[in-house]
Amino acid sequence: MAKYATFVVGVAAPLCVSNVAHAQAWLQDRRYQEGEGWRPGNGDVELHPGVGAEVGYDSNWYERTNKTGPGIVNGAPAAPVEDAGVLKVTPSISIRTLGPERKEGDVNPALPTIAFNATASGTYEEFIFAPSDLRDQRNASINANARLDILPQHPVGFAVYGLYSRAINPNRGDPNLSFNSDLVGGGGEVIFQPGSGTLDWRFGYKLQANIFEDSSATGFNNITHDIYTKGRWKFRPRTALLYDFSQQFHDYGNAERAINALHNSTPLRTHIGVDGLVTPRIGFLGLVGYGTTFTLNGANPAIKQYDSVIGQAEIKFFLTANPSAPDQPSNVSLTLSTIALGYTRDFQTSYLGDYYGSDRGYAKIQYMFAGRVMASLEGGVGAIEYPDIYYNTGAGGDAFAHNAFTDVRADGTLFGEYRFSNTFGVNTTLRYTANFSNTQLTEQAVGVAPAPGTTGGVFDMNWRRFEAYLGARWFL
Repeated sequence: MAKYATFVVGVAAPLCVSNVAHAQAWLQDRRYQEGEGWRPGNGDVELHPGVGAEVGYDSNWYERTNKTGPGIVNGAPAAPVEDAGVLKVTPSISIRTLGPERKEGDVNPALPTIAFNATASGTYEEFIFAPSDLRDQRNASINANARLDILPQHPVGFAVYGLYSRAINPNRGDPNLSFNSDLVGGGGEVIFQPGSGTLDWRFGYKLQANIFEDSSATGFNNITHDIYTKGRWKFRPRTALLYDFSQQFHDYGNAERAINALHNSTPLRTHIGVDGLVTPRIGFLGLVGYGTTFTLNGANPAIKQYDSVIGQAEIKFFLTANPSAPDQPSNVSLTLSTIALGYTRDFQTSYLGDYYGSDRGYAKIQYMFAGRVMASLEGGVGAIEYPDIYYNTGAGGDAFAHNAFTDVRADGTLFGEYRFSNTFGVNTTLRYTANFSNTQLTEQAVGVAPAPGTTGGVFDMNWRRFEAYLGARWFL
């Protein structure tokens, strides 16, 4: 019984709130990832290959609780915290047609008829100086996406895109079970940019399928259809009004096979706001809107709905004024150093309860100097709010298991790189993540009946994790 109970907590927390296998910092931002690039035959396509390697330390790969007790199934002595040395190797490549900045020398360049952009990366991870069960967790994650724009920068254009991602998510208690999943998706847009491009409006559709590789996790497989629209109207040189609307259709194809109570839903989000410069050194982004889960079969008492205001507010300070800054402060060039303070409020579909709400305050610092030194520091603290928890009785109904609860999530990441040349650099990454919680979920809360005559074990939601890496990479 404990084996399957550990399974559910393992799938609920890493996939819904945190990503256990973090992507390398330089892959998360094109400004870090790419160098000068290579134009085969001086054509209209540029390539940016690269490869990086890191060695470091992970204090808690399984994100197990630091608390101990004979009744805790995801902590010592049954499943203690395990640390390890880590080796990562990450090749990557991006391919795109030339952008306007690479055609500045052309005389009266014509508007392009197509624009293509594709990126791919993979990370092989090996555990060294680790217990045998951790060494068996060696894995490879993959991320790839591609986008084709037809008639970009024209009054009416079109786009199609696709993506694939293999995420690595281990079990918090039983190392023999994993929750690795494959995300496959694609979609298309119709884009309107009448006149000089002051107005930019898009209508699109996206399909995503999340497929779990372990047969024991197939009950969590899900498909999401997303119909959306978003627009931007620039009413000043560097200020714009923003609007977006999204209606999703989230479906669990095998919900009856899951231990948790899972319900289909049609989440809705909409925002309106402004992004612009207040002064040459201060930018502001403000979005406010409404979000709801619209979980189906709302008459069922096990169905809990998220129904609240959502949004984001951010103020950004440019350490040096730059008259040539892009049209909005959110589009920051590689040469700018910034400090940002912000707050977000949102919700996500969850495998533990129908959703979780989040309120997070954050701070970011990005520092660039002479194209050689690049550093970023980001940290935040937020509340993760879960509704009442129900489990699948196996008889076509749901049973109450645990009252609603709120955890506090804290995170911080420091990334720094020194570039010895335009193609080679050394870097370091420090990352801390912690979940502060007074909640211990019973076995019933995750859908497992305790053994006869016992109250069963508990899953402690409290954990902390520290990672430190030193690496080098070649990029073009």
